[in-house]
Amino acid sequence: MSARRRTVLTAGAAALAAGCGSSDDGDGDGSTAPATAPETRKASETSAAELTRTSDVPVGGGTILKDRKVVVTQPEAGDFRAFSAVCTHAGCIVASVSDGTINCACHGSRFSITDAAVEAGPAPRPLPVERITVQGDGIRLG
Repeated sequence: MSARRRTVLTAGAAALAAGCGSSDDGDGDGSTAPATAPETRKASETSAAELTRTSDVPVGGGTILKDRKVVVTQPEAGDFRAFSAVCTHAGCIVASVSDGTINCACHGSRFSITDAAVEAGPAPRPLPVERITVQGDGIRLG
């Protein structure tokens, strides 16, 4: 290995180690927060946030919230349900809701809008249920 290449690799490794080894969590007090703290905080904030409005979820259909990885369905008027939007086959985000099913475009899996049961594979199991609360016209996680 040339001396120049070894110098560049050594400098890059040192910079990476310095960046990864920083103990400052950005609040200026020098303390370190557990690695999971931001995700925990984010999850609790997310659960309080509104997912969608009831008027955005068609009866007999559903609405996919890709950024939240949740699909909200309304099998019958006033009956709202929510499931993970991550297909249990290959981890793709489901693509559509039509004809009573939640549909994954990656490999053709289809899930019931009522209970997320697999109606067509290759998905090996139903979509996980997400707990929701409906208050007025708002639908929230939790």
